[in-house]
Amino acid sequence: MFLGTAAVMATGLLLAGCSSGNDNAGSDDTASSGSGDKPSVGVILPDTKSSARWETADAPLLKAAFEAAGVDADIQNAQGDKTQFQTIADQMLTNGVDVLVIVNLDSGSGKAVLQKAKDQGVPTIDYDRLTLGGGADFYVSFDNTEVGRLQGAGLQKCLDEKGKTQAKIAYLNGSPTDNNATLFNAGAVEALKPKMDSGDYTKVADDAVPDWDNKQAQTIFEQQWTTTGGQIDGVLAANDGLANSVINVLKKNGVNGTIPVTGQDATDQGLQNILAGDQCMTVYKAIKKEADAAAGLAVALAKGEDASSQATGTVEDTETGKEVKAVLLKPEAIYFDNVKDVIADGFTTKEKVCTAELAAKCTEAGIS
Repeated sequence: MFLGTAAVMATGLLLAGCSSGNDNAGSDDTASSGSGDKPSVGVILPDTKSSARWETADAPLLKAAFEAAGVDADIQNAQGDKTQFQTIADQMLTNGVDVLVIVNLDSGSGKAVLQKAKDQGVPTIDYDRLTLGGGADFYVSFDNTEVGRLQGAGLQKCLDEKGKTQAKIAYLNGSPTDNNATLFNAGAVEALKPKMDSGDYTKVADDAVPDWDNKQAQTIFEQQWTTTGGQIDGVLAANDGLANSVINVLKKNGVNGTIPVTGQDATDQGLQNILAGDQCMTVYKAIKKEADAAAGLAVALAKGEDASSQATGTVEDTETGKEVKAVLLKPEAIYFDNVKDVIADGFTTKEKVCTAELAAKCTEAGIS
């Protein structure tokens, strides 16, 4: 079972971080490793709009990992602002971080930041999203093509359970500037290709959502619904936020629960929608493993060590054709009958997911 394991970490990689926010920026404690002081790492997260995970999961988990390793960490969030992203990076590099970890807002702005770090001799890690053309030293993420495959297979499973052998499919993809969104879509298309080729499934809508914006997603899906005359049997939504936007439209039209909708991130809202019967599935990514893997690499690099042995393989930067050393983790499909596994893994709690109106469903799902 994938849940609850901690496979990717090398021995001695129980790490953990200093403080989320700007606790170290400009402080006397933030110094380069060459000074003989405590090593420091800068982490820039992208926003809070595209997914709740960046602040509720990644930030505290990274903080804990660096803290346990005795390494200073400056963890900040750019809140979707490319200019702010650049400003934060400049501040971190000026303050002498030994390693820079980023989740890019797009490859263009991310590439500029990575190049500036490289020019200053600071090792870099792409966290969760690969910056195309960026040349980061390492990439830590989940197998994002596999995420898409799980979504495509999940949609087919849920359509089969509803007796839908012939189905009209709508795609609601992530941001067109996010390489992960491209990989998610590629995996889903691959999984659904046999059904598409046979004519059993027909793609009736296919749109990307700028910046993973849930409000825009609802508008886009309303347009899909109108354009198709409501003739949609299943929705391949790229994450739980987009899925919830779809569900809002389906509720307005009185058909929620009858049309399978996929998701990703195993957010509390996504799990609740699955329990309520409004969402078909989500994809769980054990973010603690991702945060620990990134922290392990960052700590080794900050201490001037060779971290290559921690990589599990490589991924191709499709812009440059170069291979990037990578740690890729395994995602897992979550349906009604294994929502309990996400809670058992400590990713969230029964109290957060099992509201009063979902108490009976939680009992049925074996959540204790």
